[in-house]
Amino acid sequence: MRILPLLPLLAGLLCVSAAQADQDQLVVNTAIDGPVLKFDWPALQIGIGSYEEGPTGLTIFRFRDRATAVVDVRGGAPGTVNTDLLRLGYPSRFVDAIVFSGGSAYGEEAITAAMTGLKDDGERSGAWTNIGLAAGAIIYDFQGHRLNEIYPDKRLAQAALHDLRAGVFPLQAQGAGRMAMQGGFFGCAAHSGQGGAFRQFGDTKVAAFVVINALGAVTDRDGRMVKCHRNPAWGDLTRTSDLLGRAIEQAVSPPAVGPSANTTISLVVTNRRMSPADLQRLAVEVHTSMARAIQPFSTYQDGDTLYAVSTQEVGEPTTRPSLMALDVAAAETMWDAILASVPDEPDASLPPEATVPPERLVGLAGQYRFGPHATLEVWVQDGKLMLRLSGERFFDLLPEPVVLHPTSATAFYVESRYHTRLAFTVDAGGHATGATVNPGRWAEYGKRLP
Repeated sequence: MRILPLLPLLAGLLCVSAAQADQDQLVVNTAIDGPVLKFDWPALQIGIGSYEEGPTGLTIFRFRDRATAVVDVRGGAPGTVNTDLLRLGYPSRFVDAIVFSGGSAYGEEAITAAMTGLKDDGERSGAWTNIGLAAGAIIYDFQGHRLNEIYPDKRLAQAALHDLRAGVFPLQAQGAGRMAMQGGFFGCAAHSGQGGAFRQFGDTKVAAFVVINALGAVTDRDGRMVKCHRNPAWGDLTRTSDLLGRAIEQAVSPPAVGPSANTTISLVVTNRRMSPADLQRLAVEVHTSMARAIQPFSTYQDGDTLYAVSTQEVGEPTTRPSLMALDVAAAETMWDAILASVPDEPDASLPPEATVPPERLVGLAGQYRFGPHATLEVWVQDGKLMLRLSGERFFDLLPEPVVLHPTSATAFYVESRYHTRLAFTVDAGGHATGATVNPGRWAEYGKRLP
């Protein structure tokens, strides 16, 4: 009789264990798969990690001799670790790493894992003067970005920590920018990523790094929107300011999708010897300047956070740049980094619509599980393949029925603003075993339910 009350507890533990086992089975990827920024700076090492099953990822900036750091937080929904410590103005070099991560608040595990990883590796200890210290921030990359709930965890963070590279920063849809997006204010739903840029003035070095997951749109130095699934109603408008004006005139506002759906997290690093006060002014100026390159910026739905770091390697130079000139140069470098975050995508044009016999379509019907709260239902109606997404919206996939147009017997697309694609995996008998949304760089796989 005493065993019976334990059954609900055991069932709960089994569920938790199963969920953890699912995350434990993910494949760790720390490889670079895309363009990179290269620069000469041995004191700064960078590691990335991703779970391609998400896809989602993280980026670690490791300072081998520690660094002095400050922080500037804006927007209405920050997700950060150890920012209060950075606000105390300690001049000593005590920061080992800055970590950026996907996975919303769950990705904060990756930030703390960088600290425990330093201890586990014997680089830091429990001594008061030798505690490993990392700070960092997260972006939201769940609903509206992808259909599953995989997040960067301790295992992924410590793998990235063990695969650091000096002077190499992966760009675009890599690391923490693996599933970032931008332009939601305008309905762009455009994939984004992480960007970096580097400048050197004599012995003084400045590097800027950023992950763009902004509600606003990336804007170039001519004021034009860089990347967007355009609304046909815009006509010839290309300047972000004109589209902002149009939105204001029409009282257009984005749908409320939660307090942490959008964020730009950034880091500016210099080797110039600077006090915490000087670093704080650098952080404020660079962060303010980013409103030129991302419009609108720091909205109540964004958790924008910028870290300013000095490795304290180079003393006060006898020539320029002055601190003011350094701040301006860093701001321009950050704009370069923002522009470098925009990933290349394949041509959006689709092949001509194919003709598929209804009997071939029947083998594709069924339910496909992409995540704990995302199931696609597919069926045949009036000779056409139909789709419905349970519980949420994802690009063109809706809770209401959507028509799928074939380009082959197993490949389909939605005729709408985003041209969302769906490809089926079939067995020898022509029956589907799984489906992939948007095959390619941002593919997501769902298994067909029995």
